[in-house]
Amino acid sequence: MSAQLLSTSEGATLILTLSNPEHRNALGPEMYAAGVEALSVAESSAEIKSVIITGEGELFSAGGNLQRLNNNRQLPPEHQAQSIEGLHNWIEAIRTFPKPVIAAVEGPAAGAGFSLTLACDLIVAARNSVFVMAYSNIALSPDGGGTWSLARSVPRQLATELLMLGERIQAERLHQLGVVNTLCEPGQALGTALTMAQLLNQKAHNALASIKELINEADAASLNHQLALERDHFVKNLHHVNAGIGISAFLNKEKPRYE
Repeated sequence: MSAQLLSTSEGATLILTLSNPEHRNALGPEMYAAGVEALSVAESSAEIKSVIITGEGELFSAGGNLQRLNNNRQLPPEHQAQSIEGLHNWIEAIRTFPKPVIAAVEGPAAGAGFSLTLACDLIVAARNSVFVMAYSNIALSPDGGGTWSLARSVPRQLATELLMLGERIQAERLHQLGVVNTLCEPGQALGTALTMAQLLNQKAHNALASIKELINEADAASLNHQLALERDHFVKNLHHVNAGIGISAFLNKEKPRYE
């Protein structure tokens, strides 16, 4: 069975499941293309308010399929470059998707699997889950934005350690560092992520989209530029119908129901 991305929904949350059990949920071009398409459809859907990415069974993903990578060594370099472009298109789609994306991690998240979790807005991980940038262990360098994400998530020395030594880091340590948002008991990652998603689904979609865009811009923006962006988003959201609903509900001590 080839690698595939299963798509289901739970209420207003789209669940994308990495499914490649024969190869420990290893990623592949089919998943990348399906991931981009799924997010494109979800972006235009008023019914979908959040997305969860998880793995089938008791693990998230072993990263790349080494058999496929070894076979690609016999093909022109452009073949592997095209495959990586597919992965990177999905990573960029996650980062620019205007709705919250949560990674629900059980077991190992290795290589591009680790990069994929880091591209998500929030990470829920089982206490026994482990993360590893395994590239250097097989004489490769990272992809999937792993270097970009780690350099912004942890101190430079730790990012270097994870990327160069290729050793595992426990979910508990990443939680202490603020990279993992929520720890849960083994087998509960998806359920915990769904609970988080339900809280997000109750928020105003336009405000969450603005927050995500502002966070993305803040990585490279000057303070002056970021202040201008915050002003523009604030004014836009103040004049959105949802601000009237939210302010009125707060003043009347009611629960808001956003459009």
